[in-house]
Amino acid sequence: MDISRSEQRILHLLAQGGRIELIRDDNRKIAEIKLITREGWLFAGLDLETFRKLKRKRAISSRKGQPYQVTRRGLELVRSQLDNR
Repeated sequence: MDISRSEQRILHLLAQGGRIELIRDDNRKIAEIKLITREGWLFAGLDLETFRKLKRKRAISSRKGQPYQVTRRGLELVRSQLDNR
């Protein structure tokens, strides 16, 4: 299964140690999505539609209320590059 360039970029950041944090409103709906790289920088290229695509493809998951991280399936989808760890 092919993934788009933006999904590819996000999976690379997550594979290198990044995480996705969700901020919810009073009605438990997603109000804001933050992708934080391993260096602590905020990545602005993640929107709700891309987040839902990655979740639907089971490329990311959250366990026990922790921030979203890449899954083994996500690592299989992402194409390897030299800077990947």
